[in-house]
Amino acid sequence: MTVALVVVSHSARIAEGAVELAEQMAHGVAFFAAGGTGDGRIGTSFELVLAAFESALEAAAGSGVVVLTDLGSAVMTAESAVEFCSSPEDVLLADAPLVEGLVAAGVAAQGGADAQAVKAAAAAVRFGQGGPAAEAGSGVAHSEAAVPAETGEFVLRNAAGMHARPAARIAGGLAGLDAEVTVNGVDGTSVMELMTLAVGKGGTLTVRATGSDAAKAVAYVQRLVAEGFGEE
Repeated sequence: MTVALVVVSHSARIAEGAVELAEQMAHGVAFFAAGGTGDGRIGTSFELVLAAFESALEAAAGSGVVVLTDLGSAVMTAESAVEFCSSPEDVLLADAPLVEGLVAAGVAAQGGADAQAVKAAAAAVRFGQGGPAAEAGSGVAHSEAAVPAETGEFVLRNAAGMHARPAARIAGGLAGLDAEVTVNGVDGTSVMELMTLAVGKGGTLTVRATGSDAAKAVAYVQRLVAEGFGEE
């Protein structure tokens, strides 16, 4: 079994929508939505969250559960529910962007990562100016250590090119590595930034990576491209 994932949101629609998107990116992973109150209002429900945790624990069958939340009180509700669930030691709360973090976590879980690694994949997702692409254009002087340690250029062979699912697979895998990675100049751990590339079949992905896992990062993207992201 794989790690199961739970979304806790103040809105049922947000929770269900995030799960719907993530399910398209990570087939075979169990996702659970716990959004809104029991009577359909905006807010969080301890009972709904606890029920989602128990369903997720059952689906994970010992592999663990990772939880993503939206606003502050959702975190408090999730923390309370963890204390009362049947296996609190198997439920981990991730501090991560809800949608991108969920997708990254789902891809990591699909790949067989354990609960700690799935949590780390979600937490590693960055936004905007925190990413390596922003740093490269900041004008700040960099030492030689910031020079890309590994690079690679790979021609897309899948018919649809770079769209949501390939972007999710790239971002999810890279997020769990100890490396700063750009793909055609954008943050390699950002699903949304990768999707903006709009590279079609026959186009090239240029990967640049630094860090102890730089070689693994480049090799990971190379393998995904060679496999056509599993779409061929």
